[in-house]
Amino acid sequence: MATTTSSARTIPRTTGTRARRVNEAELRATLSTFRELSDEDWRRPTVCDGWTVRDMLAHTVGQFEELPRPWVAVRRVRQAARTHPGLGPLDGHNEVQIEDRKAVPGPELIGALAHFAPQGLIALRRMPAPARRKVRLSLLYPEARALPDDSMDYLGNVLLVRDTWMHRVDLGDATGAEPVLDGHDREIVSQVVLDLALSWTGPSAELDLRGPAGGHYLLGIAAPAATLRADAVDFARHLSGRPTRGRLELEGDPEAGAALLAARVVF
Repeated sequence: MATTTSSARTIPRTTGTRARRVNEAELRATLSTFRELSDEDWRRPTVCDGWTVRDMLAHTVGQFEELPRPWVAVRRVRQAARTHPGLGPLDGHNEVQIEDRKAVPGPELIGALAHFAPQGLIALRRMPAPARRKVRLSLLYPEARALPDDSMDYLGNVLLVRDTWMHRVDLGDATGAEPVLDGHDREIVSQVVLDLALSWTGPSAELDLRGPAGGHYLLGIAAPAATLRADAVDFARHLSGRPTRGRLELEGDPEAGAALLAARVVF
């Protein structure tokens, strides 16, 4: 059966009701995955430098906790400036998220996520749309200026669920489990591809992404000079700067291939 290759720049941005459903689906998947962990799994190292599986969940809890309580995020950024002066505001803040719950066992963190995540999603929905579009993330995190859209709207529709999703992938990598994928995973990966397309300056290239989260996309507007074939989740790992579990297969123009290997997207 012939496959259809779509221009990646025409991928619709996830917004509104669709964004809410994707966030809720990922929250269910994340909670389900963490609930399957053994006592030993919580101590396993992850691809995130210095973080165990338990630490990673503490970070995720902190992300959702701060949405209805923005003053907590402000406090953590200020504390990080004192306690982690060698890190940027965002990375330092993430470390404080973990330190705030350093004594909380993993199973209790699952309960904390189940408590705070729905509150966080409700807080995002209750914020008036003009305010979501106007409020700049870079007021707290200068790193946000590198985003395609430095706004609370982008955080709620795209970035929050992307971060949660990638840490679920990290969890599978740490424990050896394969992530369970469905339609919402495809939506998340498509937004990663859209962000790649919006910043793409290399020769036109085709992406043949396999698996339930995959699809066929064109970067650029001309006929593709190269084709990359990979598992969709593996390509997301690559774009985030993480090690891949499988091969990225490249054919065609070396310049386009090099651009694909150098490409990164913010997670």
